[in-house]
Amino acid sequence: MPANRPALTRQVPSKNGSRPQPRPLFGLSPADLRTLRSLKTPVRIQRFIDSIEYDYADTARSPQRVLRGHRGHCLEGALIAAAALRINGHPPLVMDLEAVRDDDHVIALYRERGLWGSIAKSNFAGLRFRSPIYRTLRELALSYFEHYYNLRGERTLRAYSCAINLARLDSQHWMTTEEDVWCVPELLSAARHYPLFPDNIARALPRLDRRSFEAGMHGRVKH
Repeated sequence: MPANRPALTRQVPSKNGSRPQPRPLFGLSPADLRTLRSLKTPVRIQRFIDSIEYDYADTARSPQRVLRGHRGHCLEGALIAAAALRINGHPPLVMDLEAVRDDDHVIALYRERGLWGSIAKSNFAGLRFRSPIYRTLRELALSYFEHYYNLRGERTLRAYSCAINLARLDSQHWMTTEEDVWCVPELLSAARHYPLFPDNIARALPRLDRRSFEAGMHGRVKH
């Protein structure tokens, strides 16, 4: 292995005395590995990405870059969450929530006892964590509907994607590259999406009431 290329695995001693098994490092720095390994539960991951400063930027920074700068937006928060889940033994799954007259939202997925939950960074209070109580991804996506609105108070969520395993992008070093990982939103955009309800229902949706609107804006970082 070339001297300037970080090791991809580390030998982990076996409890039964057999040959040590390699532990994936994914090219992450020792400090970043320690940070991600410390986020051992979805709740800890959510608290960590909540602590990252919300950043309005046209970027798609890798988890390693976000850890270094401690700032990021929705997509980048989902990537941090997916990386932390992976380091702690889960697949790095994400899902796209598709909106009209609004930004899409990317969430990281996890599963416990066969039920789905999610981790997300958002500037809106209701678009973040979900406990693992949802039987299907559709149920999970629908839990975001009432909290998903634009600044005109329009309910804007329309569809959700299938679960995307970011291991498909390992060859592009999505966890560590210094380049923007536009390959992630491209993969999400190309993924199959499923409508949440018919178009005629969408056209008749009422706007959000003022009290709910203001509740969802609690803690919002202004542009």
